[in-house]
Amino acid sequence: MLCSATRLGSLFRAPLPHANIITGKWVFKHKFAPDGTLDRHKARWVVHGYPQRASVDFTDTFAPVFCQQPTGFVDNAHPDDVCLLSRSLYGLKQAPRLHHFLLYVDDIILTASTADLLRQLTDRLRAEFALKDLGPLHYFLGIEVVLRADGFFLHQRKYAHELLDRAGMLNCKPAATPVDTKAKLSATDGISASDASSYRSIIGALQYLTMTRPKLQYAVQQVCLHMHAPRDSHWTVVKRILRYIHRTLGLGLSLHAGTTMDIVAYSGADWAGCPNTRRSMSGYCVYLGLSLISWSSKRQPTVSRSSVEAEYRAMANAVAEVSWLRQLLGELPCPIDKATMVYCDNVSAVYLSANPVHHRLTKHIELDIHFVRE
Repeated sequence: MLCSATRLGSLFRAPLPHANIITGKWVFKHKFAPDGTLDRHKARWVVHGYPQRASVDFTDTFAPVFCQQPTGFVDNAHPDDVCLLSRSLYGLKQAPRLHHFLLYVDDIILTASTADLLRQLTDRLRAEFALKDLGPLHYFLGIEVVLRADGFFLHQRKYAHELLDRAGMLNCKPAATPVDTKAKLSATDGISASDASSYRSIIGALQYLTMTRPKLQYAVQQVCLHMHAPRDSHWTVVKRILRYIHRTLGLGLSLHAGTTMDIVAYSGADWAGCPNTRRSMSGYCVYLGLSLISWSSKRQPTVSRSSVEAEYRAMANAVAEVSWLRQLLGELPCPIDKATMVYCDNVSAVYLSANPVHHRLTKHIELDIHFVRE
Protein backbone atom coordinates (compact mmCIF):
# COMPACT_ATOMS: atom_id res chain seq x y z
CA MET A 1 0.00 0.00 0.00
CA LEU A 2 2.91 2.34 0.69
CA CYS A 3 4.15 1.94 -2.88
CA SER A 4 0.72 2.79 -4.22
CA ALA A 5 0.54 5.90 -2.07
CA THR A 6 4.03 7.00 -3.07
CA ARG A 7 3.20 6.87 -6.78
CA LEU A 8 0.50 9.49 -6.29
CA GLY A 9 3.10 12.24 -6.42
CA SER A 10 5.80 14.02 -4.44
CA LEU A 11 4.89 13.25 -0.85
CA PHE A 12 5.30 15.55 2.14
CA ARG A 13 6.07 18.78 0.29
CA ALA A 14 5.40 21.94 2.27
CA PRO A 15 2.36 23.83 0.93
CA LEU A 16 2.57 27.21 -0.72
CA PRO A 17 1.12 30.20 1.13
CA HIS A 18 -2.68 30.46 0.79
CA ALA A 19 -2.80 27.12 -1.11
CA ASN A 20 -6.09 25.26 -1.14
CA ILE A 21 -5.43 21.92 0.59
CA ILE A 22 -7.69 19.09 -0.58
CA THR A 23 -8.77 16.59 2.07
CA GLY A 24 -9.59 12.94 1.46
CA LYS A 25 -10.66 9.66 2.96
CA TRP A 26 -10.17 5.93 2.47
CA VAL A 27 -12.99 4.00 0.81
CA PHE A 28 -12.99 0.26 1.42
CA LYS A 29 -14.89 -2.25 -0.68
CA HIS A 30 -15.32 -6.01 -0.88
CA LYS A 31 -14.91 -7.55 -4.33
CA PHE A 32 -16.90 -10.74 -4.79
CA ALA A 33 -16.51 -13.62 -7.24
CA PRO A 34 -19.43 -14.62 -9.50
CA ASP A 35 -20.42 -17.37 -7.03
CA GLY A 36 -20.76 -14.82 -4.21
CA THR A 37 -17.56 -15.69 -2.35
CA LEU A 38 -15.12 -12.98 -1.26
CA ASP A 39 -12.48 -12.38 -3.92
CA ARG A 40 -10.37 -9.58 -2.44
CA HIS A 41 -10.40 -6.41 -0.35
CA LYS A 42 -10.04 -3.11 -2.19
CA ALA A 43 -8.93 0.22 -0.75
CA ARG A 44 -9.08 3.55 -2.58
CA TRP A 45 -7.97 7.01 -1.48
CA VAL A 46 -10.70 9.44 -2.57
CA VAL A 47 -10.23 13.20 -2.32
CA HIS A 48 -12.87 15.82 -1.64
CA GLY A 49 -12.79 17.87 -4.83
CA TYR A 50 -15.80 20.06 -4.13
CA PRO A 51 -13.71 22.98 -2.64
CA GLN A 52 -11.80 23.31 -5.93
CA ARG A 53 -12.53 26.47 -7.87
CA ALA A 54 -12.12 26.65 -11.63
CA SER A 55 -9.55 29.24 -12.84
CA VAL A 56 -8.45 29.66 -9.19
CA ASP A 57 -7.20 26.27 -8.01
CA PHE A 58 -6.75 24.87 -11.50
CA THR A 59 -6.79 26.17 -15.07
CA ASP A 60 -5.75 23.22 -17.24
CA THR A 61 -7.47 19.90 -17.78
CA PHE A 62 -5.13 18.53 -15.14
CA ALA A 63 -3.00 20.64 -12.82
CA PRO A 64 -1.09 19.44 -9.74
CA VAL A 65 -2.95 20.09 -6.49
CA PHE A 66 -2.11 19.83 -2.82
CA CYS A 67 -3.70 17.04 -0.79
CA GLN A 68 -3.46 16.07 2.86
CA GLN A 69 -1.36 13.04 3.74
CA PRO A 70 -3.42 9.82 3.56
CA THR A 71 -4.52 8.47 6.90
CA GLY A 72 -2.11 5.77 8.00
CA PHE A 73 0.73 7.16 5.86
CA VAL A 74 1.48 10.38 7.74
CA ASP A 75 5.18 11.22 8.02
CA ASN A 76 5.82 11.53 11.76
CA ALA A 77 8.77 13.84 11.12
CA HIS A 78 6.65 16.22 9.00
CA PRO A 79 3.00 15.79 10.06
CA ASP A 80 1.97 19.22 8.74
CA ASP A 81 3.33 18.71 5.22
CA VAL A 82 1.06 17.81 2.32
CA CYS A 83 1.19 15.79 -0.91
CA LEU A 84 1.68 17.44 -4.28
CA LEU A 85 -0.35 15.19 -6.57
CA SER A 86 1.14 14.31 -9.94
CA ARG A 87 -1.79 12.16 -11.07
CA SER A 88 -5.54 12.50 -10.90
CA LEU A 89 -7.51 10.80 -8.13
CA TYR A 90 -11.18 9.99 -7.67
CA GLY A 91 -13.03 13.10 -6.58
CA LEU A 92 -10.97 15.76 -8.33
CA LYS A 93 -12.84 18.10 -10.64
CA GLN A 94 -10.18 17.90 -13.35
CA ALA A 95 -10.24 15.16 -15.92
CA PRO A 96 -7.48 12.57 -15.45
CA ARG A 97 -4.91 13.68 -18.03
CA LEU A 98 -1.14 13.86 -17.67
CA HIS A 99 1.71 14.17 -20.14
CA HIS A 100 2.39 10.42 -20.20
CA PHE A 101 -1.09 9.09 -19.38
CA LEU A 102 -3.54 8.73 -22.24
CA LEU A 103 -6.13 6.27 -21.00
CA TYR A 104 -7.42 4.78 -17.77
CA VAL A 105 -9.02 1.34 -18.08
CA ASP A 106 -10.47 -0.74 -15.25
CA ASP A 107 -11.37 -3.89 -17.20
CA ILE A 108 -10.86 -4.90 -20.80
CA ILE A 109 -11.48 -8.09 -22.79
CA LEU A 110 -8.74 -9.18 -25.19
CA THR A 111 -9.35 -11.78 -27.88
CA ALA A 112 -7.44 -13.01 -30.91
CA SER A 113 -7.61 -15.70 -33.56
CA THR A 114 -4.68 -17.64 -32.03
CA ALA A 115 -3.19 -18.05 -28.55
CA ASP A 116 0.22 -16.81 -29.77
CA LEU A 117 -1.26 -13.61 -31.17
CA LEU A 118 -3.13 -13.01 -27.92
CA ARG A 119 0.06 -13.50 -25.92
CA GLN A 120 1.96 -11.06 -28.15
CA LEU A 121 -0.76 -8.46 -27.73
CA THR A 122 -0.74 -8.90 -23.95
CA ASP A 123 3.05 -8.57 -23.82
CA ARG A 124 2.96 -5.37 -25.88
CA LEU A 125 0.38 -3.85 -23.53
CA ARG A 126 2.28 -5.01 -20.44
CA ALA A 127 5.41 -3.26 -21.74
CA GLU A 128 3.56 0.07 -21.80
CA PHE A 129 1.06 -0.18 -18.93
CA ALA A 130 0.66 -1.82 -15.55
CA LEU A 131 -1.38 -4.87 -16.54
CA LYS A 132 -2.88 -7.75 -14.57
CA ASP A 133 -3.92 -10.80 -16.58
CA LEU A 134 -6.93 -12.46 -14.95
CA GLY A 135 -6.82 -15.47 -17.27
CA PRO A 136 -9.71 -16.86 -19.32
CA LEU A 137 -12.89 -14.81 -19.38
CA HIS A 138 -15.40 -15.81 -16.71
CA TYR A 139 -17.02 -12.60 -15.45
CA PHE A 140 -17.20 -9.12 -16.96
CA LEU A 141 -19.33 -6.15 -15.86
CA GLY A 142 -22.02 -8.31 -14.30
CA ILE A 143 -22.09 -10.79 -17.21
CA GLU A 144 -20.98 -14.36 -16.49
CA VAL A 145 -19.34 -16.28 -19.33
CA VAL A 146 -19.49 -20.08 -19.53
CA LEU A 147 -17.26 -21.78 -22.10
CA ARG A 148 -18.94 -24.66 -23.91
CA ALA A 149 -17.86 -27.05 -26.64
CA ASP A 150 -19.89 -25.19 -29.27
CA GLY A 151 -19.31 -21.62 -28.09
CA PHE A 152 -20.17 -19.40 -25.13
CA PHE A 153 -23.13 -19.04 -22.83
CA LEU A 154 -23.67 -15.56 -21.36
CA HIS A 155 -25.93 -15.01 -18.38
CA GLN A 156 -26.50 -12.54 -15.53
CA ARG A 157 -27.80 -14.81 -12.80
CA LYS A 158 -25.93 -13.04 -9.99
CA TYR A 159 -26.95 -9.61 -11.32
CA ALA A 160 -30.61 -10.68 -11.60
CA HIS A 161 -30.54 -12.11 -8.07
CA GLU A 162 -29.18 -8.82 -6.71
CA LEU A 163 -31.89 -6.94 -8.64
CA LEU A 164 -34.63 -9.05 -7.10
CA ASP A 165 -33.10 -8.50 -3.67
CA ARG A 166 -33.01 -4.73 -4.21
CA ALA A 167 -36.65 -4.77 -5.30
CA GLY A 168 -37.65 -6.91 -2.31
CA MET A 169 -38.96 -9.72 -4.53
CA LEU A 170 -36.69 -12.66 -3.70
CA ASN A 171 -39.69 -14.54 -2.30
CA CYS A 172 -42.23 -13.46 -4.94
CA LYS A 173 -44.52 -15.82 -6.83
CA PRO A 174 -42.88 -16.69 -10.19
CA ALA A 175 -44.60 -15.82 -13.48
CA ALA A 176 -44.47 -17.85 -16.70
CA THR A 177 -44.27 -14.83 -19.04
CA PRO A 178 -42.87 -11.28 -18.71
CA VAL A 179 -46.15 -9.66 -19.87
CA ASP A 180 -49.83 -10.59 -19.92
CA THR A 181 -52.29 -10.46 -22.80
CA LYS A 182 -54.15 -7.35 -21.66
CA ALA A 183 -54.19 -4.12 -23.63
CA LYS A 184 -51.14 -1.89 -23.40
CA LEU A 185 -50.90 0.51 -20.51
CA SER A 186 -51.85 4.13 -20.90
CA ALA A 187 -49.87 6.96 -19.38
CA THR A 188 -52.94 7.92 -17.35
CA ASP A 189 -53.96 4.52 -15.93
CA GLY A 190 -54.06 4.34 -12.15
CA ILE A 191 -52.68 6.80 -9.62
CA SER A 192 -49.19 8.31 -9.47
CA ALA A 193 -46.51 6.06 -7.98
CA SER A 194 -45.33 7.02 -4.52
CA ASP A 195 -41.65 6.35 -5.27
CA ALA A 196 -40.81 7.45 -8.81
CA SER A 197 -37.05 7.36 -8.20
CA SER A 198 -37.19 3.70 -7.18
CA TYR A 199 -39.19 2.93 -10.33
CA ARG A 200 -36.56 4.57 -12.53
CA SER A 201 -33.74 2.78 -10.68
CA ILE A 202 -35.31 -0.64 -11.18
CA ILE A 203 -36.04 0.11 -14.85
CA GLY A 204 -32.44 1.15 -15.43
CA ALA A 205 -31.25 -2.14 -13.95
CA LEU A 206 -33.72 -4.06 -16.12
CA GLN A 207 -32.36 -2.36 -19.22
CA TYR A 208 -28.89 -3.71 -18.48
CA LEU A 209 -30.34 -7.18 -17.92
CA THR A 210 -31.56 -7.22 -21.54
CA MET A 211 -27.89 -7.54 -22.56
CA THR A 212 -28.28 -11.31 -22.19
CA ARG A 213 -32.08 -11.60 -22.03
CA PRO A 214 -33.52 -10.59 -25.43
CA LYS A 215 -36.96 -11.89 -24.46
CA LEU A 216 -37.25 -9.06 -21.91
CA GLN A 217 -36.57 -6.33 -24.48
CA TYR A 218 -40.18 -5.61 -25.44
CA ALA A 219 -41.55 -5.73 -21.88
CA VAL A 220 -38.79 -3.47 -20.54
CA GLN A 221 -39.27 -1.05 -23.42
CA GLN A 222 -42.95 -0.73 -22.54
CA VAL A 223 -42.30 0.24 -18.92
CA CYS A 224 -39.51 2.60 -20.00
CA LEU A 225 -42.11 4.74 -21.78
CA HIS A 226 -43.46 5.84 -18.38
CA MET A 227 -40.25 6.64 -16.52
CA HIS A 228 -41.04 10.37 -16.44
CA ALA A 229 -44.36 9.88 -14.60
CA PRO A 230 -44.82 6.30 -13.36
CA ARG A 231 -48.15 5.14 -11.94
CA ASP A 232 -49.16 2.20 -9.81
CA SER A 233 -50.39 0.28 -12.87
CA HIS A 234 -46.91 0.60 -14.39
CA TRP A 235 -45.38 -0.73 -11.16
CA THR A 236 -47.61 -3.78 -11.53
CA VAL A 237 -46.11 -4.50 -14.95
CA VAL A 238 -42.57 -4.06 -13.57
CA LYS A 239 -43.33 -6.54 -10.82
CA ARG A 240 -44.64 -8.97 -13.44
CA ILE A 241 -41.28 -8.73 -15.23
CA LEU A 242 -39.42 -9.33 -11.96
CA ARG A 243 -41.61 -12.34 -11.19
CA TYR A 244 -40.71 -13.78 -14.59
CA ILE A 245 -37.00 -13.14 -13.92
CA HIS A 246 -37.37 -14.98 -10.60
CA ARG A 247 -38.62 -18.02 -12.50
CA THR A 248 -35.94 -17.87 -15.22
CA LEU A 249 -32.74 -16.90 -13.39
CA GLY A 250 -30.71 -19.48 -15.32
CA LEU A 251 -31.60 -18.23 -18.81
CA GLY A 252 -29.12 -16.33 -20.94
CA LEU A 253 -27.68 -15.90 -24.41
CA SER A 254 -25.87 -18.63 -26.37
CA LEU A 255 -23.20 -17.70 -28.90
CA HIS A 256 -22.44 -20.69 -31.11
CA ALA A 257 -19.22 -21.36 -32.95
CA GLY A 258 -19.76 -22.16 -36.61
CA THR A 259 -18.34 -21.99 -40.09
CA THR A 260 -21.13 -19.93 -41.67
CA MET A 261 -20.97 -16.14 -41.57
CA ASP A 262 -24.41 -15.43 -43.00
CA ILE A 263 -26.39 -12.53 -41.54
CA VAL A 264 -30.16 -12.95 -41.30
CA ALA A 265 -32.54 -10.30 -39.92
CA TYR A 266 -36.20 -10.40 -38.91
CA SER A 267 -38.31 -7.27 -38.54
CA GLY A 268 -41.83 -6.58 -37.35
CA ALA A 269 -44.11 -3.80 -36.14
CA ASP A 270 -47.14 -3.37 -33.92
CA TRP A 271 -49.23 -0.84 -35.83
CA ALA A 272 -50.58 2.05 -33.73
CA GLY A 273 -49.76 0.11 -30.59
CA CYS A 274 -49.23 3.06 -28.25
CA PRO A 275 -52.64 3.99 -26.75
CA ASN A 276 -51.57 7.57 -26.03
CA THR A 277 -49.77 8.62 -29.23
CA ARG A 278 -50.90 5.84 -31.62
CA ARG A 279 -47.33 5.44 -32.74
CA SER A 280 -46.27 1.98 -33.83
CA MET A 281 -43.72 -0.26 -32.15
CA SER A 282 -40.73 -1.45 -34.19
CA GLY A 283 -38.71 -4.54 -33.50
CA TYR A 284 -35.95 -6.57 -35.13
CA CYS A 285 -33.43 -9.28 -34.37
CA VAL A 286 -30.25 -10.11 -36.27
CA TYR A 287 -28.46 -13.46 -36.38
CA LEU A 288 -24.85 -14.13 -37.35
CA GLY A 289 -24.90 -17.80 -38.24
CA LEU A 290 -26.79 -19.45 -35.38
CA SER A 291 -26.03 -16.69 -32.87
CA LEU A 292 -28.32 -13.80 -32.00
CA ILE A 293 -26.07 -10.73 -31.96
CA SER A 294 -28.41 -7.72 -32.13
CA TRP A 295 -32.01 -6.94 -31.21
CA SER A 296 -34.20 -3.91 -30.62
CA SER A 297 -37.71 -2.90 -29.60
CA LYS A 298 -38.71 0.77 -29.62
CA ARG A 299 -41.48 3.17 -30.47
CA GLN A 300 -41.42 4.78 -33.90
CA PRO A 301 -40.83 8.56 -33.97
CA THR A 302 -43.89 9.37 -36.13
CA VAL A 303 -47.43 8.08 -36.59
CA SER A 304 -47.97 5.59 -39.42
CA ARG A 305 -51.22 5.79 -41.35
CA SER A 306 -51.20 2.12 -42.35
CA SER A 307 -49.74 -1.17 -41.18
CA VAL A 308 -47.65 -1.30 -44.36
CA GLU A 309 -46.02 1.99 -43.47
CA ALA A 310 -45.30 0.82 -39.92
CA GLU A 311 -43.84 -2.47 -41.13
CA TYR A 312 -41.68 -0.73 -43.70
CA ARG A 313 -40.25 1.66 -41.12
CA ALA A 314 -39.40 -1.34 -38.94
CA MET A 315 -37.73 -2.96 -41.94
CA ALA A 316 -35.69 0.18 -42.55
CA ASN A 317 -34.38 0.05 -38.95
CA ALA A 318 -33.39 -3.58 -39.42
CA VAL A 319 -31.62 -2.83 -42.72
CA ALA A 320 -29.72 0.06 -41.11
CA GLU A 321 -28.50 -2.26 -38.34
CA VAL A 322 -27.50 -4.92 -40.85
CA SER A 323 -25.57 -2.38 -42.92
CA TRP A 324 -23.62 -1.29 -39.85
CA LEU A 325 -22.87 -4.89 -38.84
CA ARG A 326 -21.61 -5.75 -42.33
CA GLN A 327 -19.31 -2.74 -42.26
CA LEU A 328 -18.05 -3.65 -38.77
CA LEU A 329 -17.31 -7.24 -39.78
CA GLY A 330 -15.49 -5.98 -42.86
CA GLU A 331 -13.19 -3.86 -40.68
CA LEU A 332 -12.32 -6.75 -38.31
CA PRO A 333 -11.69 -8.19 -41.07
CA CYS A 334 -14.44 -10.78 -41.60
CA PRO A 335 -16.18 -9.52 -44.74
CA ILE A 336 -19.61 -10.87 -45.62
CA ASP A 337 -19.69 -11.87 -49.29
CA LYS A 338 -23.28 -13.08 -49.51
CA ALA A 339 -26.32 -10.82 -49.57
CA THR A 340 -28.19 -10.46 -46.29
CA MET A 341 -31.73 -11.80 -46.02
CA VAL A 342 -34.20 -9.53 -44.22
CA TYR A 343 -37.55 -11.14 -43.42
CA CYS A 344 -40.78 -9.21 -42.94
CA ASP A 345 -44.20 -10.73 -42.13
CA ASN A 346 -46.14 -8.14 -44.13
CA VAL A 347 -46.65 -9.12 -47.78
CA SER A 348 -47.60 -5.60 -48.85
CA ALA A 349 -44.38 -4.19 -47.41
CA VAL A 350 -42.37 -6.81 -49.33
CA TYR A 351 -44.16 -5.93 -52.58
CA LEU A 352 -43.62 -2.23 -51.90
CA SER A 353 -39.85 -2.75 -51.71
CA ALA A 354 -39.88 -4.17 -55.26
CA ASN A 355 -42.40 -1.77 -56.78
CA PRO A 356 -40.61 1.01 -58.71
CA VAL A 357 -43.81 3.07 -59.01
CA HIS A 358 -44.73 5.39 -56.14
CA HIS A 359 -47.88 7.36 -55.57
CA ARG A 360 -49.11 9.89 -53.06
CA LEU A 361 -49.89 7.26 -50.41
CA THR A 362 -46.22 6.27 -50.16
CA LYS A 363 -44.68 9.70 -50.68
CA HIS A 364 -43.97 10.28 -46.95
CA ILE A 365 -41.96 7.05 -46.59
CA GLU A 366 -40.03 7.19 -49.85
CA LEU A 367 -36.76 7.76 -47.94
CA ASP A 368 -37.18 4.43 -46.17
CA ILE A 369 -38.23 2.77 -49.44
CA HIS A 370 -35.12 3.90 -51.31
CA PHE A 371 -32.87 3.13 -48.36
CA VAL A 372 -34.06 -0.46 -48.04
CA ARG A 373 -33.88 -0.99 -51.81
CA GLU A 374 -30.28 0.21 -51.99
